Amino acid sequence: MTRRRAYHYEAMLLRWLTFLVSILAIAGGAEVAPAANAEAETMSAPVVQKRVVIIPVRDEIASPVLYILRRGLKEAIEQKADVVVLDMKTPGGALDVTFDIMEALAKFPGETVTFVNNEAMSAGAFISAMTGEIWFAPDGIIGAAAPVSSTGQDVDATMKLKITSYLKARLRSISEGKGYRGQVISAMVDADYELKIGDTVLKPKGELLSLTASEAGKTYGEPAQALLAAGTAKSIDALLTKKFGASGFSVKRLEITWSERLAVVLNKISPVLLGLGMLALFIEFKTPGFGIFGITGIVCLSVVFIGSYVAGFSGHEPILVFGVGLLLLVAELFFFPGVAVVAIAGLMLMLGSLVWAMADLWPGVPLTVAWSGDAFLTPLQNLGFGLLLAVALGLALARYLPSGWMWDKLVVGSVVGGAAQVAGGAPEAAEGLAALIGQAGVAATALRPGGQVEVAGRRYEATVAVGSVNAGEAIVVRGRTDFGLVVERADA
Repeated sequence: MTRRRAYHYEAMLLRWLTFLVSILAIAGGAEVAPAANAEAETMSAPVVQKRVVIIPVRDEIASPVLYILRRGLKEAIEQKADVVVLDMKTPGGALDVTFDIMEALAKFPGETVTFVNNEAMSAGAFISAMTGEIWFAPDGIIGAAAPVSSTGQDVDATMKLKITSYLKARLRSISEGKGYRGQVISAMVDADYELKIGDTVLKPKGELLSLTASEAGKTYGEPAQALLAAGTAKSIDALLTKKFGASGFSVKRLEITWSERLAVVLNKISPVLLGLGMLALFIEFKTPGFGIFGITGIVCLSVVFIGSYVAGFSGHEPILVFGVGLLLLVAELFFFPGVAVVAIAGLMLMLGSLVWAMADLWPGVPLTVAWSGDAFLTPLQNLGFGLLLAVALGLALARYLPSGWMWDKLVVGSVVGGAAQVAGGAPEAAEGLAALIGQAGVAATALRPGGQVEVAGRRYEATVAVGSVNAGEAIVVRGRTDFGLVVERADA
């Protein structure tokens, strides 16, 4: 019985062990399956790449660098890029342009990185300090950022103190939470600033700080932090690979071309181009047909727009408004002559689009916010100067342009044999105009609605009450005003 009982217990134990092993196997399989599925899903899911825009900051910091950087940042915002990398190799440059670049960088919502490749001196150090990370090529250097004049000479001592104080305050504000960056850049700006970390003096008073890549990467303090460098890489591609992996990014590179350099000149003379363009269009509007003045005006205004676009001020929208205005102007000249409201609407759209194009507007910033700032101040000043120039040149043409074929084409300069204006004049002049009522004549110029007519061999200023009259068409005098005749087409 004892042996049978032992066999019985062994059989029961074996069955229980078999049951437990089965349960564990089922449980293990239930847990393994989701893990395998997750792994399969991970392998099948596409890798999300970081979108990177690389903008060159090369040679002297001047307007072309600002133009391409501003345009690149706006494109990066519109395309929802994740990272902007500044490919930095500059000896420095203009302080005002540097401030504009720093302000532009502050408007980019994504990650910003400077790659010192291989020089970021003076203004380049300021711009580098504005970005989230500063990486170095193995032979990269940064520093010596004391303010100097545009000619490279030292500025006045008092002015230098003011500029240095402002720069240090600004750099401290943008370097908060970035380790030793504020102290390091301050030591690059101010020769009297002593850079000391713990018991180690890195820069004594009396000299400006400059750092090599290895020096910028040294760590100090507890916990240890790099002095300035986020890392070292042989190239931007190597930098991005370290940050995001070999296939973790896609790159768009911008390059400074001749168009940015040309835009510098175009934007400097944009008020003159505006004035010439508006004057040419006014003359074209007052002369029959469509010719050289209309083409000149459109070209001048188009050049202003192109210069603003290349400078990174505008996007593609203003050119659409400009095109609509141009179409309205052409429609008035060819299809609706005399309907001044069409031409005026076209000119207003063209001028409005130019003001829009010259305004430094950023994606996502409402127009109400832009109006509250000074984004439209410079464009409106340019437009005002252009209008004054157009009026001054128009008066000069009316006063000094010699007679000839061009003079005869201009309504403002045509020789009027009769009394063109009698307001305040002799009574005989008014009686002479009154005697012409009912007489037939011919339109010497197009009447849209004003122009000149020829009656009995003499020219008179005239207007048409309804519609328009082309040059050479027969007219009949129906009345007069203090400023000329009122006529209508002979077959009306």
